[in-house]
Amino acid sequence: MSTVTATRTQSPTAAPAPARPRLDWRLRFGALSLIWGFSFLLIKVGTSGYAPFQVTLGRLVFGTAVLVAAMAVKRERLPRGGRLWAHMAVAAFFLNALPFSLFAYSELTIPSTLAGICNATSPLWGMLLSVVALSEDRPTRVRVAGLGLGFLGVLTVLGAWQGFHGLDATGTAMALLASLSYPVGWIYVRRTLAGTGNSHLSMTGGQLLLATVQLAVVTPLFTGMPRHFAVVPLLAIAALGALGTGLAVLIQYGLVAEVGPTTAQMVTYFIPVIATAAGVAILGESLRWNTPVGAVIVLAGAALTQVRPRKGAQVQGTAAPRPSRARRQP
Repeated sequence: MSTVTATRTQSPTAAPAPARPRLDWRLRFGALSLIWGFSFLLIKVGTSGYAPFQVTLGRLVFGTAVLVAAMAVKRERLPRGGRLWAHMAVAAFFLNALPFSLFAYSELTIPSTLAGICNATSPLWGMLLSVVALSEDRPTRVRVAGLGLGFLGVLTVLGAWQGFHGLDATGTAMALLASLSYPVGWIYVRRTLAGTGNSHLSMTGGQLLLATVQLAVVTPLFTGMPRHFAVVPLLAIAALGALGTGLAVLIQYGLVAEVGPTTAQMVTYFIPVIATAAGVAILGESLRWNTPVGAVIVLAGAALTQVRPRKGAQVQGTAAPRPSRARRQP
């Protein structure tokens, strides 16, 4: 989604409003990288005391609360229209409910470091899907090469030459499916929710609210009430929701508005680095040589898939203007 800023006309006699001091975008970029990088560690800690669906539900509750508070401060209302809410419900499933749940389940059996690296494959899936689903997204040699390089990196991370020895196939598949869910959701959003006229804050608030309702319905069907409330995992879930799902979204859209989606989505390349460092340093997870090497190859491939042809190289009339995208959360 892109962020649209509106300008107001002022009378000649009106004094200009004093500019608010704003934290430098580089500091906010670094904060966003840390928040999303540590999200995988927080998921791991959360699932040590609660069921995966409970972790996801708690995450969504705390994240939605932050956005609702931000909407109240800015006096924004939720979007209106049954058709719009139906499309938002689908987006909520693919961008929030499904990937959040899959990552929580995956980290029952795989390290948080591997989950963070799997998350970095999302641009690869996005490029592959956009070729099929978006007629204006033409593949180039560089992007195709990036796709191949990225999946070579995935095989390196997984240690394919060893027959994936010591790797939980189900947990890894869940993490990869979670990363695939994000571009599916973004393509759906581009096809159905672009140009609605609603602010990104209200749209995201409604989306998280719907995802929370979805998990509130599903969670009791698969889990019971916790017999005791573990404090540290509960605090991890609260931080995961309030910071990694609520505050991070607000920072993300602010960055997109200030420096553009291309620079803002560069945060993608820092997330697996931070997730790996956090998992090894804090959780004591083991790290083999192929994991960081494969991660570097994945990130290089993902970067190549984001390279766009120059305007002069495009055939006139074959590509429609493309709405800018904000980077999805882990």
